[in-house]
Amino acid sequence: MKNYFKVLGVVAIAGALSFQSCETTELDLRTNPNALSADQASPDFLLNQIQLSFRGLVQSMGGYGSELTRIEYMFGKNYVNVYQPSSFQGAWSTAYATLLEDIKAMEALASANGLTYHSGMGKFMKAFTMVTLVDYFGDVPYSQANLGGENFNPGVDSGSDIYAAAHALLDSAIADFNAGGPTPQNDFYYDGSASKWVKAANTLKLKMYATTRVHDGGIDSGFGSIIASGNYISSVADDMQFTYGTNQVQPDTRHPAYSADYTVSGGGNYRSISLMSYMDDNEDPRTRYYFYRQNAVTPGQDGSDPALETLQCSLQTPPAHYDGYPFCGLPNGYWGRDHGNDEGIPPDGFLRTLVGVYPAGGAFDDSRFDPLGLGAGAGGNGITPVLLSSSVHFWQAEVALASGDAATAKAHLAEGLAQSVAKVMAFGALDGTADQSAAPTADDVASHAAAIEAAFDADATGGWNVLGQEFFVSLYGNGSDAYNFYRRTGYPNNLQPNLEPDPGAFVRSMWYPSNFVNTNSSVNQKPDVTQTVFWDNGSTSLY
Repeated sequence: MKNYFKVLGVVAIAGALSFQSCETTELDLRTNPNALSADQASPDFLLNQIQLSFRGLVQSMGGYGSELTRIEYMFGKNYVNVYQPSSFQGAWSTAYATLLEDIKAMEALASANGLTYHSGMGKFMKAFTMVTLVDYFGDVPYSQANLGGENFNPGVDSGSDIYAAAHALLDSAIADFNAGGPTPQNDFYYDGSASKWVKAANTLKLKMYATTRVHDGGIDSGFGSIIASGNYISSVADDMQFTYGTNQVQPDTRHPAYSADYTVSGGGNYRSISLMSYMDDNEDPRTRYYFYRQNAVTPGQDGSDPALETLQCSLQTPPAHYDGYPFCGLPNGYWGRDHGNDEGIPPDGFLRTLVGVYPAGGAFDDSRFDPLGLGAGAGGNGITPVLLSSSVHFWQAEVALASGDAATAKAHLAEGLAQSVAKVMAFGALDGTADQSAAPTADDVASHAAAIEAAFDADATGGWNVLGQEFFVSLYGNGSDAYNFYRRTGYPNNLQPNLEPDPGAFVRSMWYPSNFVNTNSSVNQKPDVTQTVFWDNGSTSLY
């Protein structure tokens, strides 16, 4: 029997093609017959990719927040040069083209197959992603996003509307986790514990309530309700974090900061002089865990010889506007860079201070002062922090201080500090080559805690500077919450200035990525970076 293979949507060049067959098949060659369709994909495989993409977004955006709040070093003389529309194309693409698109596909499969745990994870990460995008960019696409061919030019939704949608997503996620569906093959964050995911969802709500408190004229009652329930991240054991491995290749599973610093040519990044100075001055017990010194002295400090070839600023005097602020380095080998230093890269890879065992899985600083390279320390077995129990206490301290209750604020500050120190010090065991006798003692920890509480009492800003600085220290590894805190409070107001006396207006929100505005007729670029997100009233002075 003679049949015909009909090709739909394609113009035949020379007529129909004839085949011998027993039946007729019609194909649309616009669809690849060899490719998997969305409904054939594995929800577990999709969820694996979603979790990794989520980790990447949190790590990337947290880096921007860290730079702006001096937790990490910012390379560039002024904010205009450092943060340009092209800077955010990768993170934006990760959010919309990969993460949210995969969540959409996975949720459809999860819904069809009763995989409520999968669905809950997807909704949580979608809510977290959208909140993060609002916090950094302001109004962004949501209701019109990820519609494919239905809308190639999505408009933006108001940040407040997106926050409301995120609250609803989290309520739905909690219901999904409580439904008792089967766990996924891999849960990289909570290893199959639905109850911990519920705590994380409630903790994200706490973060949102704290973020919007100034906009709302006070803390939302929902904050207190969650605290009263006790169903949130209240211990280090419940912290939400992504844990890295130690594989160097195929694939590289190490913490990205470790991969950059522990190389055959030495350190690839500089640590923040501002943060190292604050912690060293206060004899912070976390210092040896955060930073590994490859050198016992810093050139030009405390009478040591300068070294123009490796540390240019060692021959320079501090700029006039740096009066009272640390400059160039610390005497005891903490070799980093000042905020906004845009010098070239000298041959100092085996001299500069490296990222430590926390959070990047580097080396614990036991004062050996050895240059380190590939595989040293914990081999990259670090974490990306997402939501921490210590942060909950810092939010509670902020709420109490804003209401005039300094005593309660100090109590939460102390507890947040204690939880952060305990978490960080536990990482010391990951570096099996280190001499742990250099670790802080219980007396060291207690003495530091007492000093911070005394500084809080003596703080001329009513405790805000100390609260802010300590919150920032606890956020090493992910500075998004520091960036939010700084914008809504204006504290700490004693951060190390930019090396450039006039670095331009502080970035209150990021430019829209150039690949978004250049291809979207529904969106115009912001006039400048002083445009505030909806919860930032712009009343604070930032620098």
